Amino acid sequence: MEPQLKDSVTDGIATVVIANPAKRNAMSAGMWRALPGVLERLAADPEVRVLVLTGEGDTFCAGADISALREPGDEQQSLAVRAEEALAAFPKPTLAAVRGFCVGGGSQLAAACDLRFAEEGARFGVTPAKLGIVYPSSSTRRLAALVGPSAAKYLLFSGELIDAERALRTGLVDELHPAGGLDKRVEEFCRVLASRSLLTQAAAKEFADGRTDRDAHWAEQARGSSDTAEGVAAFLERRPPRFTYGI
Repeated sequence: MEPQLKDSVTDGIATVVIANPAKRNAMSAGMWRALPGVLERLAADPEVRVLVLTGEGDTFCAGADISALREPGDEQQSLAVRAEEALAAFPKPTLAAVRGFCVGGGSQLAAACDLRFAEEGARFGVTPAKLGIVYPSSSTRRLAALVGPSAAKYLLFSGELIDAERALRTGLVDELHPAGGLDKRVEEFCRVLASRSLLTQAAAKEFADGRTDRDAHWAEQARGSSDTAEGVAAFLERRPPRFTYGI
């Protein structure tokens, strides 16, 4: 099977699958190049309320296709950074569902998601030191913000793989689940996210990611939305809210 990104939307949950099983779901140049366009299309779909990124089979992503790094220039890294930034900028909640290896560019993509749920036995690594590659500054800052400077340095300096339990302790993983339980939990949690106010989520995502120039924008969005009135009414009437922001 040719390396590809497969996507689908079911009940408001968009799923993007990294599919390159012959190379443990390594990202080819074509896959890096395609990801921003896939994300742009899904972001514009009003049916999409949350996005899940995962790998086909029992591996999340083994990183970039190393054979492509033999080519001259830094195009591969530039493509990876553009894909990572597009994922980080996705305007709705994103969740990486990780099983097996999440290494190199795979960890880069997982870190760009808002949340990371993993299955026991998953292994994580940030491996540019094994190849003599300078890890992008934006990716380094994102990793350090996620796990702290010391843990980021450990991962980057050594290139060593860590198990899912340690990834959970460092904050690289948000939830850890037994084998066979990841898909059910991801679906369950994404249904929760899809039922919540996208107005709240979109604003919170920007603020949590460090935006300091959007207070007036989100205040205006809140004034023009019926989500607050609907949320209060639903609470008082003891019924599920029907939020409409972004639809």
